[in-house]
Amino acid sequence: MTRITAIFSDVGGVLASNGWDRHSRLKLVEQFRLDWDEFEDRHELVMTAFETGHITLDQYLDRTFFYRPRDFSREQIRAFMFDQSQPNPDSLRVIERLTATRRYFLSTLNNESRELNLHRIERFGLKRYFTVFFSSCFLGVNKPDEEIYTKALAISQRAPEECVFIDDRALNLDVPKRLGMNTIQFQSAARLESELRALGVEF
Repeated sequence: MTRITAIFSDVGGVLASNGWDRHSRLKLVEQFRLDWDEFEDRHELVMTAFETGHITLDQYLDRTFFYRPRDFSREQIRAFMFDQSQPNPDSLRVIERLTATRRYFLSTLNNESRELNLHRIERFGLKRYFTVFFSSCFLGVNKPDEEIYTKALAISQRAPEECVFIDDRALNLDVPKRLGMNTIQFQSAARLESELRALGVEF
């Protein structure tokens, strides 16, 4: 078995709640009394550009909310979006222990808009654990596109077989698995540790 030297982890659904998923959007629509179909149609049209850093949060808000007068403010929507982010303490403890070994290159590999990504990095103290943030907003491409994985491998200068990629969504694991990376579909922090140990990762 090739020795593992690098571990790439998703953020939403692994280390924390999903930042801006369907569940969060449904809550927003209910709280602000919006039309779900109208909002979701607009969201779907701009989401890729938003996640890949081609439009800012303000531009996203312009296109999904403030294309007409509202009885709520831009600041209220921003606050709601940021408040959806909650940490997964058990998963973060696993990452903290891996960091303490100083044996592995640790990085995130996630889909996230720039402003939300920076907020979550700061709020969850992720710079304490991760050397690099391979986020869609910085790389200009998102999962499950093959390019985001090949860019992460090229920039980190790692062979696929010495890497582990952790994600909660099976679809996002298909391409890295085909590239030769070891993959783990996240279900719980305890199971994550067990599966990492099975790959030879030491804590």
